[in-house]
Amino acid sequence: MTTKIVRRSLRILVAGGGVTGQALAFWLTRGGHRTTVVERFPALRASGAQVDLRGQGVEAVERMGLLEAVRSRLVDEAGVAFVDARGRPKATIMANTSGKGRQTLTSAYEIMRGDLVRILHEATTNDTEYVFGKSVDGFDQDADRVTAHFSDGTSGEYDLLIGADGQGSRIRRALLPEGFDPYWRVGIHMAYWFVPRIASDTDIRDTYMVPGGRQIMRRSHNATETQVYFVMREESAEASAIHRAPVEQQQKWWAERFRDAGWQTDRFIEGMKDSPFFYSQEIAQVRIDSWSKGRVVLAGDAAHCASPYSGMGISGGLVGAYVLAGEINRNADDLPTALATYERVLRPFVDEIQGEVSPRVLRVGMPMNKHAISAFQNVTALASFFHIPALVARFSKEDRGGDWQLPAYADAHAA
Repeated sequence: MTTKIVRRSLRILVAGGGVTGQALAFWLTRGGHRTTVVERFPALRASGAQVDLRGQGVEAVERMGLLEAVRSRLVDEAGVAFVDARGRPKATIMANTSGKGRQTLTSAYEIMRGDLVRILHEATTNDTEYVFGKSVDGFDQDADRVTAHFSDGTSGEYDLLIGADGQGSRIRRALLPEGFDPYWRVGIHMAYWFVPRIASDTDIRDTYMVPGGRQIMRRSHNATETQVYFVMREESAEASAIHRAPVEQQQKWWAERFRDAGWQTDRFIEGMKDSPFFYSQEIAQVRIDSWSKGRVVLAGDAAHCASPYSGMGISGGLVGAYVLAGEINRNADDLPTALATYERVLRPFVDEIQGEVSPRVLRVGMPMNKHAISAFQNVTALASFFHIPALVARFSKEDRGGDWQLPAYADAHAA
C-alpha cells in the first residue's frame, strides 16, 4: 500500500509585486500555497530601465520554464563604447556571445525590467491573488500567525509574511532595531530616465566620462526610446537626501551637477521633463545579520541588495526567491527550519555577489580629472585592441556568483 504525502498548504502574504515578489508567487503556488501579493502601486509596475540576467539568474529563469519568453524580449546591446566629447569611441568592449565563461560589461541576457515583470505576471496571474494600490504598513505576530495591517485600514492573518519590497523595505525597517543602518554605501549616486531616440543612437552602449567623478551612459532599447544615466561620485548628506525629494527637485539637482558636462548633456537634460519616468538612487548594498524573525522573512533587495554595479541585482532576486520558496515548499510544517535553511544555503551566494563590488575599482572607472580620464581610455583602448576583455571573459571558469549552484527542489521544473 502506498501512502500519499500531503504537504501543508500555507497562507502566505508577499509584500511587493516586483521581480522577486512575482518569482516567489511562481514557486509558492506550485508548492500548493495560497499566495497573495500586495503592491503599493495602483497597477502592475511594468516600467524601469534595462536589467540583465547572469549566471545562476539565467538558470533560475530556465527552471521556471520562462527562458524562451525572456529570449523573445531581449534588448540588442552589442557592447560598451567609451566615447569622447564628440561621441567618438575611444575603446569598445563587446558582449561575450560565445555561451562560455563570464559575461563582459553587457550581458547576453539584457531585458527591460517592464518586460521581465510582464513575463512573470503572465506566468503567475492565474494562481496568485494580486492586490494593487495597497501596502503593508505594519504587522504583529505570535507563534501561530502573523497579522498584517494594510494601508487601507484593513488587516489579515497569514502563516508567513515575506518582505519583497525592495532596497527601501518597510518590512525590514520594522524587523530591525530602531536606528540600525542596513546600508553599505560606496559614495556613488545614479539617476536614469528615457529620451526620444535619434539616428546616432546605436546598439552599442555609450559611456562618457566627465571630470569630477561624473559619468553619462546612453543605451537604446527600441526604435523610439533611449535610456540616459547620470552617475557621480559624491559623499555628502545633500546627495544622500536628494533621492527622497520630489521628482522636480531631483531633476533640478542632477541638471545643475551635469550642466557643463558637454557631449549630449543638453539633449538629455531637456528630455527629463517629458520622460515617462525618472528614478534617482544612491548606490548601496543591504547588509544585515539575519533575514527573518519569527513568521516574517525578507527576500531580494529587501534582504541582500547587491547594487547595480554587482551586475547581479535581478539575478540575486530570482535566485533568492527560488531558494526561499524551495525551502518553504520542502518544510511547510516547520517554518523555522525552512527559514534557517534558506539563509544558510543562500548566504554564500549573496556574499559572493556583494563582494564583486569594490569601491576602489568603481573609483578607477569614475576619474576626477582629464588626465585620469585619458589614462583610463588609453589603457582600455589598448586592452580592447588586443581583445583582452573578450578573452578573459570567454576563458573565465564562472560568471558572477562563483561556483555556487542552485539547489534542487521537487517543484523546480514545474513549467
